[in-house]
Amino acid sequence: MTTTDSTTAPVADSRALGLAHYAARGVLERVLTRHGITFPQQVALRAATTVDAPRTPDDLVIQVRGSLKADPADIHATLDELLAKQLLVADGAHLRPTDAGRELIAAVGAETAPITARIWGGIPAEDLAATGRVLALVTERANAELAALIA
Repeated sequence: MTTTDSTTAPVADSRALGLAHYAARGVLERVLTRHGITFPQQVALRAATTVDAPRTPDDLVIQVRGSLKADPADIHATLDELLAKQLLVADGAHLRPTDAGRELIAAVGAETAPITARIWGGIPAEDLAATGRVLALVTERANAELAALIA
């Protein structure tokens, strides 16, 4: 039996956050596999498609690193993979998504939208707001700890 009673609900901690993340990522990765791309490729392609102007590879690496916390060399390799798949194209010193890249991001979004609605649907707005505040604080603190470890 599943319950959300505050006296029996699990306490939010790193394990609970990780389990939620990997469950949701597992769903997304199944969809991405059907479209022939990986999770890091999707993150990088999304970063390229959600900006108003084309970005340099270094700009995209910085943006993607902020999300994935991956090594810059690995992110550059991911961008190269997207270029090879013709989902990104070089435009002078910039990279821009191709029509195929934009269509892929749109197709993934359309396929995941009903799944996302089922996952998040029915959660009270006040719970989502509280969760959002806690996750923002956890992200801020974890980013600070990571920066201290890297420095």
